[in-house]
Amino acid sequence: MNVNTHLQQMKSGYLFTEIVNRTKAYQEEHPDAEILRLGVGDITRPLPAPIVEAMHRAVEEMGQPDTFRGYGLENGYAWLRQAILDNEYTPRGIDLTLDEVFISDGAGSDLGNLSELFDVRNTVAVLDPSYPAYEDTTLMAGRPIVFLPCTVENNFVPELPKVRVDIIYLCYPNNPLGTVLTREQMAQWVRYARENKSIIIFDAAYEAFIQSPDIPHSIYEIPGAKEVAIEVCSYSKSAGFTGVRCGYTVVPKATGLQAMWLRRQCTKYNGTSYISQRGAMAAYTPEGKAAIRTNITYYQQTAQLLLNGLRQLGYEAYGGVHAPYIWCRVPQGYTSWSFFDLLLDRCQVVCTPGAGFGPSGEGYVRFSAFSKREDCIEALERMEQL
Repeated sequence: MNVNTHLQQMKSGYLFTEIVNRTKAYQEEHPDAEILRLGVGDITRPLPAPIVEAMHRAVEEMGQPDTFRGYGLENGYAWLRQAILDNEYTPRGIDLTLDEVFISDGAGSDLGNLSELFDVRNTVAVLDPSYPAYEDTTLMAGRPIVFLPCTVENNFVPELPKVRVDIIYLCYPNNPLGTVLTREQMAQWVRYARENKSIIIFDAAYEAFIQSPDIPHSIYEIPGAKEVAIEVCSYSKSAGFTGVRCGYTVVPKATGLQAMWLRRQCTKYNGTSYISQRGAMAAYTPEGKAAIRTNITYYQQTAQLLLNGLRQLGYEAYGGVHAPYIWCRVPQGYTSWSFFDLLLDRCQVVCTPGAGFGPSGEGYVRFSAFSKREDCIEALERMEQL
């Protein structure tokens, strides 16, 4: 029996697992410490009431013989897919069909599983820094990888690859940088993909945080994108589904991959739970939209508070406007992990070391606005004493 040696060659620890382990060890040594967690991008506000009510009704249905449901369609119930088209795409002038939308158990799964559509010899471009799963899933398959640095020198806007690549992972609004692309900048990537017959896997998990009408919410707002882009979306950060698990992926037929993805899903995925899909459906009701907007506004205001507070303390900080993350340069003489340890030890504040997002992340940390506002205020006050 031979194992996947690519897995053996990867870093031994996953970024967020390492953060949890270090925080747990510190808590055990300092049981009275009040740790403020501004690191992992997990939701802190509860599910909106309309979503909870819809899921309760779905549970009741599952307990009755006349309304019980077993296996659903691998690509999701038609009523949810239609609601996605009616609310997310048609109002933006994007023409998609029902069978191009696939319901999932969250963006994280599909971002990795989509790699099964492609030959292992394909070269993959990954932003540096970026969400670790893009690099990790590429390395697991043994594909060659090209890093596209996003640094203060290029205003955190990646240059087009200098060599041809087959697959491109883009995430906007960006995690961890908290930055966005303009319409023209996004159009450059679409043009590159069309000219080079590449595929863009576009992670749109944070599109609900966009505040400017000039910033595209979907890559399909760019002409020609349906030929070269797969869009992965999530209810986790918008509707609070981190513990519920539901999202969706759009695979246009024009990419030539829609039928392959459907075939893959039919074999390896039994569908997202009916209860989760009913919760997602409630997100499109007037009451659901209003409740979600209230939560998003809360996180946006918290991000602005963090951004302004860090700058007032003298830190060089970015993002925090169209995304819930602040990208912060660490003080001179520190690495991203040593500054993480300093904040944990001296302030009992948890952040995310930038080095875990890629080589260009060294020298930075990420703060998450998915936190209680009072915790963010307290964290800034503690950091002022450093």
